[in-house]
Amino acid sequence: MRILISNDDGINAKGITQLRKSLEEHAEIFVVAPDRERSATGHKITMHRPLRVKEQVYPGTNSKGWAVDGTPSDCVKLGLEALLPVLPDLVISGINLGPNLGTDVLYSGTVSAAIEGIINNIPAIAISLASYEYQDFTYSSKFIKNLVTGYGKELHGGILLNVNVPPGIPRGVKVTKLGNRRYTNVFFKRTDPRGGTYFWMAGEPFDVDGDNPDTDVWAVNEGYISITPIHYDLTNYRIIGDINNLIKGLDIL
Repeated sequence: MRILISNDDGINAKGITQLRKSLEEHAEIFVVAPDRERSATGHKITMHRPLRVKEQVYPGTNSKGWAVDGTPSDCVKLGLEALLPVLPDLVISGINLGPNLGTDVLYSGTVSAAIEGIINNIPAIAISLASYEYQDFTYSSKFIKNLVTGYGKELHGGILLNVNVPPGIPRGVKVTKLGNRRYTNVFFKRTDPRGGTYFWMAGEPFDVDGDNPDTDVWAVNEGYISITPIHYDLTNYRIIGDINNLIKGLDIL
């Protein structure tokens, strides 16, 4: 199996390093990741300047790597279309430090890198350690290794699994849906030394349906690994008929 690994924490982050090491005995590994942290970049791509690439060496292994001065989505696109000698069987993004739960996936560089895989009809997994304080990737890397070696070949091009691993020893695994996550106290207003006003984005998560056992937020809060199948089709199929009825007879000129 050939696996393309990326992330949004940077190519030298602890999470991506442990992910690579956990899979090297089981797959041919290619790493294409940002040369620095690119968190919360969403699906941003670089169009108005060239992308610069530096080869990464992993002594004692057959893994190949490239650091890119672009976004996570840039990295996967570049890997698939220019850097890898052959297309991979799987794209994995992570292991991210911090959760990617609920509606946060819309902002996540980690998830966006994985989405680039399924856009190109390659199955993908985004994996996150759902904590900033607890930085032990042991259980996260063991779980992704077991998932890939056990079921990786059964995944097809339309599948993207968003995996969040709780801190500590997981109680089990839950297949979930995305929760509804919002933030309170998002902006802090400050004054600079010259008297100018600026705003610093922060905020605390508020989970609207955090007590719903079907959601990823609930599962992780209860100590379970959450697996959420997601896709990039944002079409609201439920109301297509309503919109058709709404515009009947609409004069377009």
